[in-house]
Amino acid sequence: MSRIFLGKIHLKWCDRCHVPVLGKTCSCGSATREVQLTPPGDARPAFEGDIRFINSIYEDAFGAPLIPEGHIALLNKVPADDRMDEIIMGGAVVGAIRYSPDTRKWEAMPRVEAGLYMKPVKRTITVKDDAIPYVLEGNSVLAPGVAHADTAIMAGEEVFITDSSGRCIAVGRAKADGEEANKMTRGNVARTRKNAASPCVPGEATWEYAVEANEKHLCRSEEEAIGFVRDVYERNSHLPATISFSGGKDSLATMLLVYTAIGRVPLIFIDTGLEFPETQRNIEEIVKKYGAELIRLSGAEEFREKLSEIGPPAVDMRWCCKVCKLNPVKREIEERWGECLSFIGQRKYESMRRKNTPRVWRNSNVMCQLSASPIQHWTALHVWLYIFREGAPYNILYTRQMDRIGCFMCPSTDLGMLKIIREQHPELWKWWDSELGKWSEKMGFTEEWISEARWRFRGGSFEEDSYN
Repeated sequence: MSRIFLGKIHLKWCDRCHVPVLGKTCSCGSATREVQLTPPGDARPAFEGDIRFINSIYEDAFGAPLIPEGHIALLNKVPADDRMDEIIMGGAVVGAIRYSPDTRKWEAMPRVEAGLYMKPVKRTITVKDDAIPYVLEGNSVLAPGVAHADTAIMAGEEVFITDSSGRCIAVGRAKADGEEANKMTRGNVARTRKNAASPCVPGEATWEYAVEANEKHLCRSEEEAIGFVRDVYERNSHLPATISFSGGKDSLATMLLVYTAIGRVPLIFIDTGLEFPETQRNIEEIVKKYGAELIRLSGAEEFREKLSEIGPPAVDMRWCCKVCKLNPVKREIEERWGECLSFIGQRKYESMRRKNTPRVWRNSNVMCQLSASPIQHWTALHVWLYIFREGAPYNILYTRQMDRIGCFMCPSTDLGMLKIIREQHPELWKWWDSELGKWSEKMGFTEEWISEARWRFRGGSFEEDSYN
């Protein structure tokens, strides 16, 4: 899949503080360096759940965890057949995890820099001293250069390539089983991966340090966003102001900015009936902490009626957004105010469509709502550092491997993430499986339509959610 450029990649690194920085200089005074990551480059913090998950994948593959305690890591979702996240530590991409729809498993994909953080005890190929220069040049590992290959290696698996001292000099994919490799006298044993070399400086740090290191950059972004809110609000003073609130990080950051800029205005939350219970609890916490006025709308009944009528929504036929969100909010605005101004946590780094959306716009389905995005140009790291700085209570689901919060069975969700959601929320998925089963029986679909999540695609027009 081709790279997607949605905006400037802001991620840089301070080797003195060992933290990510959003500008050319750290608050400590040190110059930063660019982190070479794959576009769109919307990196986010790796939370406790992410770290445990990543380490379990690397321990299963190589017998050792990747992310040490006391080190911060970031994740960067990249274009792939399904789900793939780059792992950033020490100012470099040290590896990745990828979900394979074919095997229905997660795969560890280390880079050479991973050897600075872990010492693999499985799936390693040790090469002879005279073969090291050739491997370092990016050549494949050939049989005459192999000193020893782990006998547990299977052809096609990711491997670490080391020298006699155990130092990692390359990574790649095995072209032969380990036992076979130890007997071979000629032929290709492993194909090395030719990733561009990147500086990597390990060092312990915390996200508290990261917030301090980014203080001037956060202040600059905050001032611009607050100025935008005030300008839009003043130019549309005839419209009552609101905030579209989803229970996600972006709408939380937007709420904090709007409250600072113009004071407390109502939050509009659209309960689709498909929300995670954690989201519901977080919204209650937000309302209590900030004394917010919450306008709770419901699209649950309409969703269930439409579901029984035309079947489940799909990536290429996402009728759910209009039915569950746009219709209820349109009715509420027309009945309550006639027209309103809504500040929405939309960011251009989320998709090509959102990149091309103006910062102030009207949705063709909800013309009575003038929408404005204070954080249109923010990356996920801007959002998270701002939330950390403000000490705002964010949705706990982010600490459980989720990078976006919405309907639990959203058809646009990757298969890898759907598997995680199914495992963490079996009670929700039991109901959804039942609904899918009813439609499958009605239409005469095969069992694979459900088990392989084919319900996510069925042909039709695409309509993207306009709410964060």
